Amino acid sequence: MNKLLRLFLLSGMVAILAQLTTACHNQPSVQQSEKSSNLPVAQDVESDQIQRQLEPMQSAEVGRSADSVNQNIPNRGLKPRAPRRLSDSPNARFKSVPSSSIPASKRMPLLTAEQAIPEVSNRENYSPIDENAFKRVKHNPLSTFAIDVDTASYSNLRRFLNNGQLPPTDAIRIEELINYFNYDYPEPESDRPFSITTEISQAPWNPTHKLVHIGIQGEKMAIEDLPPSNLVFLLDVSGSMNNPNKLPLLKDAFRMLVNELREEDQVSIVVYAGAAGVVLPPTPGNDKDKILTAIENLNAGGSTAGGAGIQLAYKLAQDNFIKSGNNRVILATDGDFNVGVSSDTELVKLIEQKRKKGVFLTVLGFGTGNLQDSKMEKIANKGNGNYAYIDNELEAKKVLVNEIGATLLTIAKDVKIQVEFNPAKVQAYRLIGYENRRLKDEDFNDDTKDAGELGAGHTVTALYEIIPVGAKTKVKLPDIDPLKYQSNAASTTNSKELMQVKLRYKEPDGNTSQLLTYPLVDKAVKLNDASDNFKFSAAVASFGMVLRDSPYKGKASFDQALTLAKESEGVDLEGYRAEFIDLVESAEEIGYRE
Repeated sequence: MNKLLRLFLLSGMVAILAQLTTACHNQPSVQQSEKSSNLPVAQDVESDQIQRQLEPMQSAEVGRSADSVNQNIPNRGLKPRAPRRLSDSPNARFKSVPSSSIPASKRMPLLTAEQAIPEVSNRENYSPIDENAFKRVKHNPLSTFAIDVDTASYSNLRRFLNNGQLPPTDAIRIEELINYFNYDYPEPESDRPFSITTEISQAPWNPTHKLVHIGIQGEKMAIEDLPPSNLVFLLDVSGSMNNPNKLPLLKDAFRMLVNELREEDQVSIVVYAGAAGVVLPPTPGNDKDKILTAIENLNAGGSTAGGAGIQLAYKLAQDNFIKSGNNRVILATDGDFNVGVSSDTELVKLIEQKRKKGVFLTVLGFGTGNLQDSKMEKIANKGNGNYAYIDNELEAKKVLVNEIGATLLTIAKDVKIQVEFNPAKVQAYRLIGYENRRLKDEDFNDDTKDAGELGAGHTVTALYEIIPVGAKTKVKLPDIDPLKYQSNAASTTNSKELMQVKLRYKEPDGNTSQLLTYPLVDKAVKLNDASDNFKFSAAVASFGMVLRDSPYKGKASFDQALTLAKESEGVDLEGYRAEFIDLVESAEEIGYRE
């Protein structure tokens, strides 16, 4: 009897445990189904508050998981440097613990960036970069490219360094590192929407070479002077966004932007997951409670119908178009478009069509492990907009509050630069960065060719490294046989001009470009006497070349970048340059690529 009773009780307990196990196993999929099947996607505030309470626990779990994976991956080719103490910076509270504070016996091995995320979950994608090489002036006297105001590469790089890893080489776009920072360029004085500044001095990493600095300063506008905005927030709430550094950070970012809106502005919100839907019809910018409530109720779940979401967002923007206003879709996503209009070609075609109708596109990237950087950069470029990566709340404030004019208002479009070098003064040159913005020389005068956009208050900087005629260099230049039927004699032997910079741009609603021309003369300025603008941009370029292990880095090093940056920190009200110094020290602590 006792034996039968024990067997009965045991079988009952097994049945109960089986039911509990099944319920626990099925619960997430039930929630996922509920979230993805009903759009507009919403959740009551109480549930969202519970989710917020769980976020620190989820974040800690993510950190532990990454650490456990990292500790099992061997070091692949990094040369460790002596540790440096990290000073305070604007993003100090987002930094990981410096490895110098961890006992050597417990310190995780140094990693290449490809190892920074577990292989199973690492779906990040970056376009390959074929670094610009030196070109001989006698064979290639012209250099043509479109400007680039994107800054995503810098904040993404910061994310890797703060996590103790070097970024992937193709994630380092040097022009975006340089253009992350504002420079002290003069305001435009004429009816032009921008000013142009040029400077020439020694190349820090190769003193026998020269460095040419070209700076553009867009006209600054106070927020009250901006034209009315017709904004459509296109927000990714798919399952891939269900991480603390994705949807919760996205909500925080857009709350900041909403607080900057005015009565004359209007906002709509479109979300996309398993399907796309409107969760907020066009609403005046001063009805903040209504807008913020719609943002607060967002939840992540379902696959990613990004293509359908973009089509719906553009339709809303077009239906509520403000003539002479700022009509823009702001896409916030990790870039994972796996349902709907998913091919890059289809997306680009759609975005180009809407661009021609006056609706521009801004792209904000979020998250780790699934960042589709190459796709987001491409669609932002084709949408006459800009691409930023939001890795923390302070970056959200920089992009959506401090630089709201530059982010939202285009003051010049299709901005192209063409440089002609004097063969009597320059034997070879190299454009630093802008690899994916290169144009054919004939594209410069072709107004049908798309180029870069300049926002209100934006600064854009381009650097050329040049080898003067007669200078000794260790750089191997391309070897081309002398041409039989072309004149080898330079017709500009007596000119003091080193080069001529030409720039074309269109008004935001114009179709015909305007031409500006600026000749440059080398005034033999020593590096020590160069401006802070020159030195700091050179420090950032040097840092980028070392991180990329560029074949053209010469004598560049982390120490050199630090020295130049500290000499040229200047007035740094927001602390961005101080943070750069911290990041260089972090990179030096991690090590060099072999």
